[in-house]
Amino acid sequence: MKCILFCQNNYAFGILEPIKTYCENNGHEYIWYINDKIIHDFPFKEEKHTSSITELKNFESDVLFVPGNEVPYYLRGLKVQIFHGLAGEKKGHFRIRHYFDLYLTQGPYFTERFKKLKSIHKDFDIIETGWPKLDIYGTDKSAFEQEKKELLEKHNAKKILLYAPTFSPKLTSAPFLKEQIKALSEHKDYLILLKFHPLMDESWIQIYTDLAREITNIIFETEKNIIKFLLISDLLISDTSSVIYEFLLLDKPVITFNNISEQILWQNSSHYDELLSLVEKNLNEDPYSKERKFIFENYHPYNDGQSAKRMVEAVADYIQKNGVPEKRKISILRRFKINSIFKK
Repeated sequence: MKCILFCQNNYAFGILEPIKTYCENNGHEYIWYINDKIIHDFPFKEEKHTSSITELKNFESDVLFVPGNEVPYYLRGLKVQIFHGLAGEKKGHFRIRHYFDLYLTQGPYFTERFKKLKSIHKDFDIIETGWPKLDIYGTDKSAFEQEKKELLEKHNAKKILLYAPTFSPKLTSAPFLKEQIKALSEHKDYLILLKFHPLMDESWIQIYTDLAREITNIIFETEKNIIKFLLISDLLISDTSSVIYEFLLLDKPVITFNNISEQILWQNSSHYDELLSLVEKNLNEDPYSKERKFIFENYHPYNDGQSAKRMVEAVADYIQKNGVPEKRKISILRRFKINSIFKK
């Protein structure tokens, strides 16, 4: 099977890496598509990759794995949506854009919603597989324990707190938490890691980078894949971000500010000045530990580290039964959008 690993944003690298590894180990040919704007961040430059749509056409793929919202409709291959997060409350998560033949869902919550949409649109299929980015939770959850130990010893700290806000201007907490993060850092038992979304406004990146330069127990992390920081942190601070669910699935406490989810199963507050007291409460009492069971069962019940395998095998089976689609029916407006994005 010939596969395209389709990356429009650099968060796609960590999502697609387990699929790449499975393809590599099981005889499937693959090529990375990397948008020109993120080529400098691409971590696998020794592997076959391109930023040329023409080269992708010539590759004549059987499948395109896409953790984003758009994909060229005219490329050969089954167009497969594998998603870039778990935040179903985010605008657009359940929007049907008609570019995809197959949706590979992370868990029952997503599967049931897409089944309802399929009954309306009738132009795609759904298979529940789990999400490959989280395969490490099942295979090597302790991968960075030594690094965590060394970090804590270096900073003479006891707990690692991760601040990972969303980039959305309407939802981000970044403009409101700078002074609270600074006050939190006065408690030297805490080592605070700052990990911002790659699409975050540059001005806020600079403000928080400067803060980290001033204060020794605040570190602004630039590594693109957030998984390591999720694994080593003891508590997450955020707002309305998919990373919340990724952290909850590690069975650790989360604090958010003005989260817009319809069902909040963690500590949420509308008062930014409560950060310190909420951190202490959730580290010491973990009051929402029982509520996390719903997230485990509905958002991502797969803890075997085999989601990438399920995805690739599900696609291979689907193609064997249905063949590679000749084309998709796309509206003129959506054709124009894709042609504009990919410069056809």
